[in-house]
Amino acid sequence: MPTTVPAPISSKPYLKKAQSDATALPLLPAASAMTPSSSSSPLSLSPHPRRTAYIARNTNETKIQVSVSLDGGPLALLPTDGDNFINDGLRAPQNQTTKTHASQITSSQQIWIWTGVGFLDHMLHAWAKHAGWSLRVRCRGDLEIDDHHTTEDTFLALGSAFSTALGPRAGIARFGYAYAPLDEALSRAVLDISSRPFFVGNFDFVSPMMGTLNTQMVKHGLASWAQSAGVTLHVDVLRGENDHHRCESAFKALAVACKMACEQLRGREGEVASTKGVL
Repeated sequence: MPTTVPAPISSKPYLKKAQSDATALPLLPAASAMTPSSSSSPLSLSPHPRRTAYIARNTNETKIQVSVSLDGGPLALLPTDGDNFINDGLRAPQNQTTKTHASQITSSQQIWIWTGVGFLDHMLHAWAKHAGWSLRVRCRGDLEIDDHHTTEDTFLALGSAFSTALGPRAGIARFGYAYAPLDEALSRAVLDISSRPFFVGNFDFVSPMMGTLNTQMVKHGLASWAQSAGVTLHVDVLRGENDHHRCESAFKALAVACKMACEQLRGREGEVASTKGVL
C-alpha cells in the first residue's frame, strides 16, 4: 500500500543556519578552472547565479554536513568540524579528494558522498548525478544501533539544503515529473515545489535489506526529505523484480523530476507559479 505522510515545516534548534553560498570555502584544485567567471565554464552562459547552500546538522545521534549546488559546477570542500568526522574506517574520511564508491568529479558536477551506509550513498549519488546537482554529503551516525537515524537525518539535512539553495521559489517551473527504467524495473516520480510538504510512495520491496540499508528507510527517508524541502512528492515503482533495480529507478525518476521542477524560466524571473501569488 502507498505511504502517505503529511507534515508541517518546523524550525529545528539543532540545524545550523544555512549559508547561501558554499563556494566561500576553498575549491578542489581540479575545480580551479571551473569558476563561474571562467570563459571555458558552461556556467558562464547562464544569466542566473548558481543556487547553492551549506547545512550542518548536529544531534546526539548524527553529525551531518551537506553542500549542494542545484546548478552543478564547482563546490567547496566540506569544512573541518572538530572530531565529528574521524577516519576510523567506518566514519566519513577526512580527505574529500579521495575517490570513494560514491564520488564523481566531472567538468560540470562534483559529487562526494559518505554516510556509512553504502547503498544510501549509491542512491544519493544517482539522485545528484541525474538532477544535475553538485553535492557533498558527510555523515557520522550511530550505526552501532542501526541505519535509521543516519538515513532519516541525512534526508532531513538534504531537504533543508535543497530548500535554502532554491531560495524564494520564484521564476521556476515548480512542477516536475519523470519515468525512469532500469532493466526490468520502471518508476515514476511527480514533484510539486509547493511549500506544502506531502509524500506518497509505493515501492513494494521484497527483501528487508539492500546492503546495509533497511528497505523501510527508503519511504521514510523520502518522506523526511519532502517534509524538510517543503515539497509534494509522489514516487511509484510501477514494475520490476530486483529490489536494487526498483529502488535505483525510483531515485533516477526523482532526479529528473527535480531537474524539471527547478528549471529557471527565462522571461518569468520573479514570477511565482501560483494563483495565490505565493509559495
